[in-house]
Amino acid sequence: MAVFGGVNVLGITDHDTFRGFDGAAPLARQAGIEPVCGIELSTKLYGQSVHLLGYFFGDNGLAEFRTWILELQASRRERNVRLAARLRELGFDVTLEEAEARGRGMTGRPHFAQLLVEKGYVSGIRQAFDEYLDESAKGYVHRIEPQFAEGVARIRQAGGIASLAHPVRVKGDIPALLPELCDAGMNAIEAYHSDHERSDTECYLGLAKRYGLLVTGGSDFHGTVKPDVQLGTGYAGNLWIPATLIEELRQQVR
Repeated sequence: MAVFGGVNVLGITDHDTFRGFDGAAPLARQAGIEPVCGIELSTKLYGQSVHLLGYFFGDNGLAEFRTWILELQASRRERNVRLAARLRELGFDVTLEEAEARGRGMTGRPHFAQLLVEKGYVSGIRQAFDEYLDESAKGYVHRIEPQFAEGVARIRQAGGIASLAHPVRVKGDIPALLPELCDAGMNAIEAYHSDHERSDTECYLGLAKRYGLLVTGGSDFHGTVKPDVQLGTGYAGNLWIPATLIEELRQQVR
């Protein structure tokens, strides 16, 4: 899909795992695409789940970080056990094994959403999240997540770039929050994203300049879980990421 879509730099930022990147990186290089190692973490900030992106342009320090990620994966599976039980309490005939068959090694809420759709309990993925799986929904169960500052520290200690993911989804006043997030060591913000209107992107670019942050961007492509989001181009072509961003990120690491 990256080849056919004209993508020449592919950042893979799966939640809590490098498994996708490890498998795809050699194939990407063979296809003439530069793979960028990344990860997405769910962290806690003032009681809400805030996503944090880590981008790594070298292997230094990643061994310890990968060990920590394995601990997060164990926490995720324990949450999934409780999530399956909660959905059954709500009257849905779903099992953890069915979700894991769709997750292929890294199962999350989107795979439970797929189950609810396939079994006719909801009409689509969005309804599954709105009514049962989002943080404020009746089927949500929490899982142990690192605090935002710890996530940032872990990424930076491993030599990575720590970027606030899709800031438009963060509840609260982003300009007011940024000084604290920057003090925690966050050094980038995802200004370009499929969910962002042009005004959002301009706002986050302005904040990046004001606070000396690097800028990252991504389509947040999730395959069939988000069928309207295309790899590299977002919703109906609404995403365009300047090629200069990748070089600026490389220079920071150097």
